Amino acid sequence: MPNPVIKPRSANALAGDAMGTKDLVFTVLAALAPLTLIVAVAPLHFLKGGVAVPGGYLVAGVVMALFAVGFMTMSRYVRNAGAFYATISRGLGRPAGSGAAMLAVVAYNGLQISTYGALGVYAGTTFTKYTGLDAPWYVFALVALVLVAWLGYRGIHTNARVLGVLLILEIAVLVILVVCVLARGGITDWSATSFSPATVFAPANAAMFALVAGAFMGFEATAIFSEEARGGIRTVRRATYLAVGFIAVFYAFVTWIVVIDYGSANIAAAAQADPVGLVVAVFTANVPGPIVEVMNVLLLTSAFAALLALHNAANRYFYALGREGLLPRGLGRTDPRTKAPWAAGLLQTAIAAAVVGAFAIFGLDPYLGLLLWGSALGFLGIITLWALCSLAVIRFLRANAPETGIFRTTVAPGLSFAALAVVLVLVLVNLPLLTGAGAAANIVIVGIGVVAVVAGVARALYLRSRSPARYLGLAQTSVAEGR
Repeated sequence: MPNPVIKPRSANALAGDAMGTKDLVFTVLAALAPLTLIVAVAPLHFLKGGVAVPGGYLVAGVVMALFAVGFMTMSRYVRNAGAFYATISRGLGRPAGSGAAMLAVVAYNGLQISTYGALGVYAGTTFTKYTGLDAPWYVFALVALVLVAWLGYRGIHTNARVLGVLLILEIAVLVILVVCVLARGGITDWSATSFSPATVFAPANAAMFALVAGAFMGFEATAIFSEEARGGIRTVRRATYLAVGFIAVFYAFVTWIVVIDYGSANIAAAAQADPVGLVVAVFTANVPGPIVEVMNVLLLTSAFAALLALHNAANRYFYALGREGLLPRGLGRTDPRTKAPWAAGLLQTAIAAAVVGAFAIFGLDPYLGLLLWGSALGFLGIITLWALCSLAVIRFLRANAPETGIFRTTVAPGLSFAALAVVLVLVLVNLPLLTGAGAAANIVIVGIGVVAVVAGVARALYLRSRSPARYLGLAQTSVAEGR
C-alpha cells in the first residue's frame, strides 16, 4: 500500500481545517440548488418519465453511491483541490489527468456561468412583480456576480455559513410543501407505482435517466474541498455519502408527493400540459399564500447559493492547475488572511462577466441560451469525468491497494462505470432535449469539451518534453490523510 505523505503548507496553501462535515454537505447541496431543481427542473423530468421520476432518483442515487465507494477509497491516496485531475492522473496517467482537468474547468465554469441566466430571469420577474418596474436580466446577473466574487474572496468559512443558511431555508419550504400535502387529506392515490421496477426501468424512460443524473451534478465537489476539510479524508467521506443519500431520498420523496397530489395516472399528462407551472401549482393549491410568496423569493436565493458554491468549486480547479503549472502559476496564489484563491476567483469572475456581457450585448436569450447551453456543457463534462474516474480508480487500486477488497477496487467502480457510460450515451442522444438547440449549437457544445481535453493532454505532453522531472511529480498536495 502506498504510504500517505503529509507535506507542509506553503504560503499559498488553502485554509486548512476550515470545513467540517456539515460545512461540506451544505456547500455541496447548495450547489445542487434543491428548491430550483424541484420547482424548475423536475417538471422536465416528469415530462420524460412521468410517474417513474421518484424511482429514477433512487436508481441514480445507487449509481452515484457506487461511484462514491471507489472515489472515496481513492481519496485516501489523493487529497487535492483539483480532485478529478489528481485522481485520473494517478490512475490513467498525467496526460489523461491533464485533459480531465481542462474538461473539469470548462464543466464547472459552464454550470456556474449558466446559472446567472436563471437568476437574471427569476430576479427580473420578481422585481417586476413587486415594483411594477422593468429591468434587464443582466443587471441582476451582474449584481449577483459582484456579490459572489466578494463572498468568494472572504474565504470558504464565511461562504459555508452563508450557504448553510440559504440551504436550510430552501429545504424548509419544501418540507412545508410535503407537510401541507399530507395534512390536507382527501388524497386517494397512495400508489407506490413510482418505485416499481417495471415502471422505473421501462424503455420509454431512457431520456428520463439522461436527465435525473443531472440532479447529482456536483456532489463529488466534497473532494475539491478536501485540502480545507477539518478531520481529513474521514470528513470528506462522511460528507460525500451524506450528500448522495440526501439527494436521492429527499428528491425521490418530494417528487413522489407531487405525484400523489396529481395522481399517478395524471402526472404525465399534467407535465405535458404545463411543465413550467407543474410544481408551482402544487404549492399554490396546498400551501398558504404567504409561504408561496416566500418560495418565489427563495428561488432567487437558491440560484444565488448555487452560483456561490460553483464559483468556489471552479476557482479551486483554476488554483490547483495554476499550482501544478498546467495553467499560469499566478492562479495558485491565495490571500494571506482569508486563504481564498483570489487570483483564480478573479479569473473565474472575469470569464463569467465576459459571457454575461456577450449575451447582453448580442441580445441572446438568458434562459434558452445561457442556462440551457451552459448547463448541458457542464452536464456532459461531469458525466465524462465521473466515468473516467471510475476507470482510474480500478486501475490504481487494483495495482496499488488490492487489500482494500474487490468490492472497492473493482465491483463498485466497475458497475458505476458501466452505468455512467450508458448515461453518457443517453445524454448525447438526447442532447437536443437538454439544450433546446439545433445541430450546429450542439456540435459547438460537444466541441468545446473535446477541445478542452485535447488542450489538456497537449499541455501535459509539452511539460513532459520541457521538464521531465517536474512532469513526474503529481500534485503538491496529492496526499492521503487518515483512513
